[in-house]
Amino acid sequence: MPKIDPAKAPTAHGTRYPPPYDAPCHKRQRFKLGDAAGLTQFGVNLCRLPPGTWTSQRHWHTAGDEFMWVVSGEVVLVTNRGEEILRAGDSAGFKAGVADGHQFKNRSGAEAVLLEVGSRVEGDEAHYPDIDLHSGTGGYRRKDGRPYESKPRR
Repeated sequence: MPKIDPAKAPTAHGTRYPPPYDAPCHKRQRFKLGDAAGLTQFGVNLCRLPPGTWTSQRHWHTAGDEFMWVVSGEVVLVTNRGEEILRAGDSAGFKAGVADGHQFKNRSGAEAVLLEVGSRVEGDEAHYPDIDLHSGTGGYRRKDGRPYESKPRR
């Protein structure tokens, strides 16, 4: 397998969350290392979070496992249990089907870099316990099932 150059990997900057849920994630930058390698069973992203940026809204997955490793900087992990600071070398994992919403926020004054690894499971859904949002095969919907308008990444 050839060496992967993150600068040449496919990118996903910003978010597809509908307003107003998109605002905290606008400056998030994801470099899709797994896609660059042609991986299909799991995704691997290098995620850059400028100060004040979040990885996501707090969520959990029905069918997909997630693992995060802090490469550099400092982030605040927010889960059902509260908040915890993670620094370079720290990691966290989230088992599919466990209703423990999680997210990472960069509240520091410097960029944070995370390595994200997650299952690619057909039919996976994400639940957002704090906001009126749900995602699955039909895209983003309100909890009552009404769809949000689709939005391209910036």
